[in-house]
Amino acid sequence: MNEGKILVIDDDKDILLTTKVLLKKEFKNIKTITSPDDIIPYIKKEIFDVILLDMNFTTGATSGKEGLYWLKKILEVSPEPIIIMMTAYGDINLAVEAMKIGATDFIVKPWDNKKFLATVNSGYKLSLSKKEINNLKTKQNILAKDIDQPFTKIIGKSEAIKELFRTIEKVAKTNANILILGENGTGKELVAREIHRQSERSNQLFMSVDLGAIPETLFESELFGHVKGAFTDAKEDRDGRFVVAKGGTLFLDEIGNLSMPLQAKLLTAIQNQEITPVGSNTPVKTDTRLICATNMPLVEMIEKNQFRQDLFFRINTVEIHLPPLRDRLDDINVLAAHFLESFKKKYHKPGLKISNEAFKKLKKYNWPGNIRELQHIIERTVIMSNGEVLNASDFILDITDKSTYNKNNLNLEDIEKNAIEKALKKHRFNVSAAAKELGLGRTTMYRKMTKYGF
Repeated sequence: MNEGKILVIDDDKDILLTTKVLLKKEFKNIKTITSPDDIIPYIKKEIFDVILLDMNFTTGATSGKEGLYWLKKILEVSPEPIIIMMTAYGDINLAVEAMKIGATDFIVKPWDNKKFLATVNSGYKLSLSKKEINNLKTKQNILAKDIDQPFTKIIGKSEAIKELFRTIEKVAKTNANILILGENGTGKELVAREIHRQSERSNQLFMSVDLGAIPETLFESELFGHVKGAFTDAKEDRDGRFVVAKGGTLFLDEIGNLSMPLQAKLLTAIQNQEITPVGSNTPVKTDTRLICATNMPLVEMIEKNQFRQDLFFRINTVEIHLPPLRDRLDDINVLAAHFLESFKKKYHKPGLKISNEAFKKLKKYNWPGNIRELQHIIERTVIMSNGEVLNASDFILDITDKSTYNKNNLNLEDIEKNAIEKALKKHRFNVSAAAKELGLGRTTMYRKMTKYGF
């Protein structure tokens, strides 16, 4: 039985009863209306796949002008449904005129039941095709923007990155929701893309949404979509990110920036695995792999009632912590060399090299901006270079005691941070093992890791 929604509009109750009996054999959702005045409120409230519209409503009327009038009105408010006109035999010329306006087909009364069902089924299939085309257009627009982004694979050879690769390999083939935690510039989106690339959804769309950049008033429209007329600028139906990413992966970056009311709406969508477009009462099933990321201390935010605990548990079936660049010093050389190759081509300086002294200088820096800052530094230095070799003096870095731990520092937070850092490195970022050595519970350990940016 088809899931399609059919709306039948006719002033003859016997006709409505007959069509309902026939259509119930093939469709689950059938609504009927006797008065054309109810049409617009109905189609504003619900999304229909096929609308069966009579040509005449006033007793004794045969001109068909009423049908043409309401056809135009429907198309103005909701152009998406397939509209099939119902007409008496003598009104076939009017039915043809209706098709010129925008109707898809017509049914002649009295009808043959098999032909009637075949016509409605054809209309329903055409409706599905239209929706698929609109969905593909949206995906095409998103992919076109995505192509221009300089995304690369994760680069590194440090033990921390090797452990990250092992984690990605374990979780990628599942449909588990992933939460990626890490400082700004550590490559959270790259990790999300790599999980998608290794997943069984890799041939479907990966969609990235920066929640921090979406105004609160547009959150529902962006994620859940909207129907035409839902608000002032809603000039046509539009699928939200959950629907467009159907079958693929939806990456929600900066999830810690969501307000509590928006967190509640997101939680409902995740729990029910369905969304309701703005301006509609019809829920739509979703099928997306959810990956979220943030640089904010969610555990602390939960304790301060700034983040919902139930949402936290929903989005982090598996939690991945990305180490900052200062804890991946073994990766400095390979990352710097990678960025150098890219910018050599971009700025037409094919002979450039980085000296050993320059590499040593890069390793002494604290990198508060992480990989993103390293990329920026390499690009700036390439642009300003005059020779064939980039020396230590070419890299303008603020190297202070911040880059190393001061043993004479008696600040308790600094001491605690250093102890946690050493334990994590010793146990190759195995959180359970590090927590056990420090005498901390896992929850406390995660809270402190978030606090200190691990």
